[in-house]
Amino acid sequence: MSGLNRKWTVVICLLAAFSLLTSTCTKKKEAYKVGAIFAITGPASWLGEPERNTVQMIVEQVNAEGGINGHLLELIIEDTVGDETKTVNAVNKLIEKDNVLAIVGPSRSGTTMAVIPIVEKAKVPLISCAAAETIVEPVEQRHWVFKTPQKDSDAVIRIFEHIKSKGMSKVAIITGTTGFGDAGRKQLKKYAAEMGIAIVADETYGPGDTDMTPQLMKIKATDAQALINWSIVPAQAIVPKNMRQLGMTIPLYQSHGFGNIKYAEAAGEAGEGIIFPAGRLLAVDSLPDDHPQKAVLARYKKDYEEKFKEPVSTFGGHAYDALWLVIDALKAVGPDRAKIRDHIENRKGFIGTGGIFNFSPEDHNGLTKDAFEMLTVKSCKFTLLSE
Repeated sequence: MSGLNRKWTVVICLLAAFSLLTSTCTKKKEAYKVGAIFAITGPASWLGEPERNTVQMIVEQVNAEGGINGHLLELIIEDTVGDETKTVNAVNKLIEKDNVLAIVGPSRSGTTMAVIPIVEKAKVPLISCAAAETIVEPVEQRHWVFKTPQKDSDAVIRIFEHIKSKGMSKVAIITGTTGFGDAGRKQLKKYAAEMGIAIVADETYGPGDTDMTPQLMKIKATDAQALINWSIVPAQAIVPKNMRQLGMTIPLYQSHGFGNIKYAEAAGEAGEGIIFPAGRLLAVDSLPDDHPQKAVLARYKKDYEEKFKEPVSTFGGHAYDALWLVIDALKAVGPDRAKIRDHIENRKGFIGTGGIFNFSPEDHNGLTKDAFEMLTVKSCKFTLLSE
């Protein structure tokens, strides 16, 4: 082989090696795709908007710091409008077309339940931002499904504990007919029997109803000592207004679905004194500095409120926890759906906005009733309930 040929051979080999190296580096830096499905518009937009805002903020922060082990995080967001059919279509798209590694959301319990069979069949981890306990139970049928909001059963227990501490034993319940409302109604009836609480009235309303006066007039005619409203729709503000119009003065308890200050603002003066269980995000300023959640809560609250110029909400916090669980799993195990699932299922001591999570093969929520504080509304603001 002549000297010239040898030189060309060397050049060609170097170019081939460089090409291979470049290809390998490029492959290593491919973005990690994660899906997000929230009710950004529609009747549940007060849930979905802060969730969408939160995950977008996290992605910006993560990518600004170099991504996940050198990979950019690509978030593909779909608006479910709170509709089950749209949610199903969105999840199918994220799995079949976008090939996402995991999905955070949906915002609502009913839409989450609609997509569980899909993610189970496709074997894609889903971390729901909805609260109904049936989302993760029975756990043997929810192998790929997790959730970050506290359990509705634990919310019920905290409400009943407070009611009993005030010497009351007779309550009325009014619940929405959404998936969240229906699940809450079942838990209220279950734990009332177990905790010695009598339900003297049991009323419901549809997600589009704008006047609950007929139901409340029936409740007013009973000897109920307190009323519990379980919903995630704007009726959370309508019920207290209707109660005020009817001259009802019994205490009003709301579910943990009340954790957006916009609901209290919409209720106005009628919302004064509402009592509800919530995570500590809404009362972070009242926490001692050495509380294990304080740093995470304070940082999220500061970042969110500075960026979006609006108060932080429980619902954005659910999305914060869900996406960070996925990010931490990707850091630990890489882009493998099964390994991501296994990592989340065995995650212990994850400090989130909803509490300190301890997942297990028997518990895909990882929280107890101690994740809740009892809050109240004072002058259209949330504050810790003082006994």
